Amino acid sequence: MHSKVNEIKISYLLKRNINLAPRIGFSGDAADILFEFWDTKTIALQESFYIILLNNSNRIKGIYRHSKGGITGTLVDIRIILAVALKSLSTGIILAHNHPSGKLEPSQADKNLTDKIKQACSYLDLAMLDHIILAPNGNYYSFADNGLL
Repeated sequence: MHSKVNEIKISYLLKRNINLAPRIGFSGDAADILFEFWDTKTIALQESFYIILLNNSNRIKGIYRHSKGGITGTLVDIRIILAVALKSLSTGIILAHNHPSGKLEPSQADKNLTDKIKQACSYLDLAMLDHIILAPNGNYYSFADNGLL
């Protein structure tokens, strides 16, 4: 007999040995990985938002592209960020987005969003370790390094 309600299935498939995954020790490690991962053809064209998912040893479980937006912004849904982190059984996350303009200084909207996501993470015992802004020229800004977390 079929139920009249939808079935929800949640899965996370580990394809690589997590002990061989890169480990994030400081913001530069995360920025290097992000620059390798980012689409260099669009980093100066449109803003995107990514999440690095980490295990308890700060090894990268994966990178999730959350959104791809326009020239001056992209949509960020905190519920989806938390759902992805929980689904992958991650214990920590690093947020990242780019500024196509090359300006590294975070906007007030960037700061407000970071604070809101950090607060939401705290309710789930999920560590938000950093929020990194990338510039097309290879420079980056770390919220953690600048005391904004």
